[in-house]
Amino acid sequence: MDTHSELEQKYALLFPHLTERQQHLVAAADAEQLGRGGIALVARICSFSRPTLYQAMKDLRSDPLPVERVRRPGAGRKRQIERDKQLLQALERLIDPSSRGDPMSPLRWTCKSTRQLAHALDKKGHAISHELVAQLLHHLGYSLQANAKTKEGKQHPDRDAQFRYIQRQAKHFLASGWPVISVDTKKKELVGNYANSGQEWQPSGQPEAVNIHDFPDPDMPKAIPYGVYDEYHNVGWVNVGRSHDTASFAVESIRRWWQAMGQVLYANADHILICADSGGSNGYRLRLWKLELQRWVNESGLEVTVCHFPPGTSKWNRIEHRLFSHITMNWRGRPLVSYRVIVNLIAATTTETGLQVEAELDTREYPTKLKVSDAEMATVHLHPHRFHGEWNYTIKQQESQA
Repeated sequence: MDTHSELEQKYALLFPHLTERQQHLVAAADAEQLGRGGIALVARICSFSRPTLYQAMKDLRSDPLPVERVRRPGAGRKRQIERDKQLLQALERLIDPSSRGDPMSPLRWTCKSTRQLAHALDKKGHAISHELVAQLLHHLGYSLQANAKTKEGKQHPDRDAQFRYIQRQAKHFLASGWPVISVDTKKKELVGNYANSGQEWQPSGQPEAVNIHDFPDPDMPKAIPYGVYDEYHNVGWVNVGRSHDTASFAVESIRRWWQAMGQVLYANADHILICADSGGSNGYRLRLWKLELQRWVNESGLEVTVCHFPPGTSKWNRIEHRLFSHITMNWRGRPLVSYRVIVNLIAATTTETGLQVEAELDTREYPTKLKVSDAEMATVHLHPHRFHGEWNYTIKQQESQA
């Protein structure tokens, strides 16, 4: 067992029985004993600030306080965001002009460093450390993002303009009380007693036993989770398929979300915005995707607008960071031994920000390589937008059924 795990177990057992000051002293003693890097490691595990640990190190060399002197819970210096009520708003204003990539900037990240942000806030009268800036950014839903490499080798010249267009569309839809959903297929998962990345708590020395090999095998059962994420309500729907990831499967997943959740949450809506990647089973070039959407439009009576993210930017789709990442964390270290286990683990996914997820198993077969004829495509009541009509389009009810 590594040092990180040992300390986690130690603190989990010990800290509930200690006062706040005693916790600081124990953590400081461990950090000092570890030597170089000890403070960083202990601070990360305990969520204590470095100044707190430095002070505790000094206290270790001072005369001990009387036994009866114990600080009551919650005492001490108030948090900076409690003392400076305008701090979060000031940070938001600094970040917002640099936000990119997702409708209404709900998935946001900053190209400014935490030190630059701390310096800018200090100039505006908000004294703050760059460590606290990082904590507040995570609290506000920001995350660090690396540049995404694309197969094309070059970024589309209208990439940023498309992001802004999606943002405007999403603001309009949400202001009208209409749903805005992000959709995508999560990575396919092996179904069986196979190793799953990550770790979970187990009795010491008793790890979960799994198969040694999990070589690719076309006959090996796989789970295909297709997700729908509701931007406004912070809820997710995952349709777990076991056939093929096709456009028919993608639209069926959206249909099931609407029947189970969407039409309840948006009873008066007659429009919907779908934010999707440019490729995969919901790619903008797929005729079958548009034909299946037309069929759903005719069934539901909704007018469907689709906005695709530019090529090479799939990781900026909000569903990746607001739904799929949390599902992955929830089942880390767990062998996905059956479809029932997968569905239950997905449905049990929650976050501190209130994410709720529903999931179901889709047992239907979805054949591949279906061709859509010109005659079938002509039945799609497709209205390309003026700006990049191949990425942005609206599908309305067919004239005969409108």
